[in-house]
Amino acid sequence: MGKWGWILGFFPKNSVNLWALPFGRKKRNYMTRLFIAILISVCCFSAAHAQIVDVEQSEKFNTDSVLRDFDNRPFFGIYKDNYFVGGTSIGTKPTSHNSDVKFQVSISQRLTKSVLPFNTYAFLFYSQKCMWNVFEKSLPMRDFNFNPGLGFTKLLISKNRLVGKLTLMIEHESNGRDKMYDRSWNKLSFAGNIYLTPNLMIHGKYWLTYIDSKQNKDILRYNGIYQTGIQVLSPNQRWVFSATFVKRKGWNLNGNTIVDIGWRIRKKDNQFLMLHYYNGYGENLLDYNKFHSRLRIGLLIKPRFFSDF
Repeated sequence: MGKWGWILGFFPKNSVNLWALPFGRKKRNYMTRLFIAILISVCCFSAAHAQIVDVEQSEKFNTDSVLRDFDNRPFFGIYKDNYFVGGTSIGTKPTSHNSDVKFQVSISQRLTKSVLPFNTYAFLFYSQKCMWNVFEKSLPMRDFNFNPGLGFTKLLISKNRLVGKLTLMIEHESNGRDKMYDRSWNKLSFAGNIYLTPNLMIHGKYWLTYIDSKQNKDILRYNGIYQTGIQVLSPNQRWVFSATFVKRKGWNLNGNTIVDIGWRIRKKDNQFLMLHYYNGYGENLLDYNKFHSRLRIGLLIKPRFFSDF
């Protein structure tokens, strides 16, 4: 690994086949704590000095006109990233059992304009994720995850400019199966997106849970208790990078890591070629307590603005 070993040390120790580091466990734990401390410090400092995102390049705009501009936008649209990617496990020989296709469809429907108390608006959202074993005989669908919900969002406006949003969500996630394969949980989620510049966003999400399935009572140990991340657009808008860290339950710093890199196919389209990396637990509900480290490539369709997570 050479001089880049310290970067790879941020990933969970389970993926040793890929990240054969020259460091001992104590040093890796120290580097992980240092990385998270630096990330939190940078995010806090940047938020305090954020460059605000203009909705329109006009000094005539006030808070009401910013809200009016938002209210006039389409009610139906993309919620989270929509993608279709395929790949295999890292650090092991590719086989039909550790290679697959993963895809997600995610949409939202705004129910109101920003006329609710505190200038909030209500929306419905639905995301569906599928793990598809296309390399096995008969091409079985390994698992479907259904994630509907209701959200209330307040836009954050400062000096007549949009700086972010806060969202309260009631959401359900399950795989629609029964008996020993049943996986289900419900979340009351608090999410926030801060737009530091027109090309840079940081985000965080924390959830309180009610777990109604007996088959996944320990899901917080694997799917986590909160997440934080960053999304960056290149100056020419052709490249997009996002990284998300999901903290698993417990006092240690173990977590799940998701990294995406996208290249816009056409300058004015929202379609990207995508490199998708997942390292950790909880990639799907059926195998929520199984560790995966997989690299996939495929097609990504993003919202016209920053994505939700």
